[in-house]
Amino acid sequence: MSVNQLILRNLKKNLKNYYLYVFALMFSVALYFAFVTLQYDPSMDETKGSIKGAAAIKAASVLLVGIVAIFLTYANAIFIKRRSKEIGLFQLVGMTKGKIFRILSVDNFLLYFGSLLAGVFLGFSISKLIMMILFKLTQVDGIAKLHFSGTALVQTLIVFSLIYVLLLVLNFIFIKRQSILSLFRVVSKTEGRVKKISFWEMLIGVLGIGLIGIGYFVSSMLFEGDFTSVNELFSAMVFILASVIFGTYLFYKGSVSFIANIIRKKKDGYLNINEVLSLSSIMFRMKSNALLLTIITTVSALAIGLLSLSYISYYSAEQTAKSMVPDNFAFVDEKSAANFMEELKSKGINFTEKRIEVLQAVLNANDIIGLKMDGYTQDPRAMSVSVISEKSDGQKEVSKDEAYMTGYNDIMMKFISMKDSGPIEIIGKDHTIPLQYTGMEKEYPVSRYFGGSPVAVVDETVFEKLKKDVDPEIQKGSSLYIGIEIQDEDDSERANDLFNENKYHEANMNESRLDSENIQKKQMGLTMFIVGFLGLTFLVTSGCILYFKQMDQTEDEKPNYTILRKLGFTQGDLLRGIQAKQAFNFGIPLAIGLLHSYFAVKSGWFFFGTELWWPMLIVMGLYTALYSIFAVLSVAHSKKVIRESL
Repeated sequence: MSVNQLILRNLKKNLKNYYLYVFALMFSVALYFAFVTLQYDPSMDETKGSIKGAAAIKAASVLLVGIVAIFLTYANAIFIKRRSKEIGLFQLVGMTKGKIFRILSVDNFLLYFGSLLAGVFLGFSISKLIMMILFKLTQVDGIAKLHFSGTALVQTLIVFSLIYVLLLVLNFIFIKRQSILSLFRVVSKTEGRVKKISFWEMLIGVLGIGLIGIGYFVSSMLFEGDFTSVNELFSAMVFILASVIFGTYLFYKGSVSFIANIIRKKKDGYLNINEVLSLSSIMFRMKSNALLLTIITTVSALAIGLLSLSYISYYSAEQTAKSMVPDNFAFVDEKSAANFMEELKSKGINFTEKRIEVLQAVLNANDIIGLKMDGYTQDPRAMSVSVISEKSDGQKEVSKDEAYMTGYNDIMMKFISMKDSGPIEIIGKDHTIPLQYTGMEKEYPVSRYFGGSPVAVVDETVFEKLKKDVDPEIQKGSSLYIGIEIQDEDDSERANDLFNENKYHEANMNESRLDSENIQKKQMGLTMFIVGFLGLTFLVTSGCILYFKQMDQTEDEKPNYTILRKLGFTQGDLLRGIQAKQAFNFGIPLAIGLLHSYFAVKSGWFFFGTELWWPMLIVMGLYTALYSIFAVLSVAHSKKVIRESL
């Protein structure tokens, strides 16, 4: 057989066995080329001017290269070790290490650059779709066009050629260092098996579970008032990070084997065929991949957490805008409001008008508010507060000696504990009015121009009394809030165009709720776009790595399947055990990653929006569904090996 025939045969074999590697490489190249193309696309000009889109996408492309480089390096290490026996046989028949290296290099060159060119073509094909997704998420009115960038092509070829050179260097070092004997023992050494669970491993297992549990517990206490200074808060965050990551490593190193050993002992060592194929294999193989699984779990949790937080902010944009601008349009300038309403009437847009008189006073809430954090520059128990009459708010009635607060803020309530009732005082210039606090409502009655703290609602007579005793030094420039609500939702965009055309937003903090919502969506839409695609790239690459590991293990266990088939076990018997095994191999990293992200998101989601569960569950559901594809492919490969074992 000639060298060329040998290369072609190896190429065919590798393409057949490692098609997922080819897919992952094509996908990574396509995504990178599409990202780089965005930087040089004229359609991005509007995005560049509004949210620095080009700089953010450029940073994302660098991270993307890092993820892909690590994946290709690790995958290459798996492949070269898997082919160690083949390399040893080449040496046995008289080939020099240099010639073997050249054969492998040509083989890899054809596979790598064939995938690279296919990825570039795919990236060019989907670049318009990716740009449309970006424009949709960031609320940018732009026209996405199919644009080919020669600069992007050159940059992509240079970057991935450098990665290929790195792989060649690693392969050369591997071949150079290995003897013929060691080449036949590489797989067995790297997949070392343990025959007995030692006391030390049991201790590691318990410690791993304990560290993860402690990390979760501290994260749940993070913003509950247990840490009352910035330094304490920072130290707690560092402790959580270290505890969870190190605990995860120990979990894979010992906890999985420890738990599986407990289950096995409860069965007194009598395991059925499903348990032999799943439980026993997991006990002795997962610990050898502890570092890899820790990295995959940690980065998965990071990707899920960041995407959940950005989606929480994006999902909550409408509600957040409503808390800042209670009506479609908020005016504090009567002249601008009157002009705008005339414009609406001339265009036939129906609306309702709401006027609320707002006073500023000092609130003494010492008996109902407790601080959870040290270091505040202003004591919220004696703070400036906006006051309105119950007739203006209309949520509920109050008596002359009562008051309630409205305008609930999740972030504020995490740092300030407030009783459901108690005595408060509203302090004017010369007099103090004692009242009974009766609770907190959610809705914001006036815009953020009058302050971000909750608004005090009092009886009309109390309001009139306070009006005669206001302190002029703390009053806002305007004491009147004018809210304009568009009756037909279909007219909202037309009305918003009128608002912006006349530049009402430039005068005295007049605001549009739709503008506030769009600004937040633009900011978080870009974050979602970048984190989403980077997370998808990591999901594909890490899923492929796990698939390759399971594929190699399945090939190693092929002789065992042959023996079991000869003993009378059917293909279905073996497949059920394999399915359970793959459910553990893929399910455990996924489950731990989801748990890590859940506790991370739950500890600080209120900084990003008003809704936790739906955004987080949607992100986790999509990630789980995509991740499960690799488990299904792994089972399909195992089924093929079982079928061929007899």
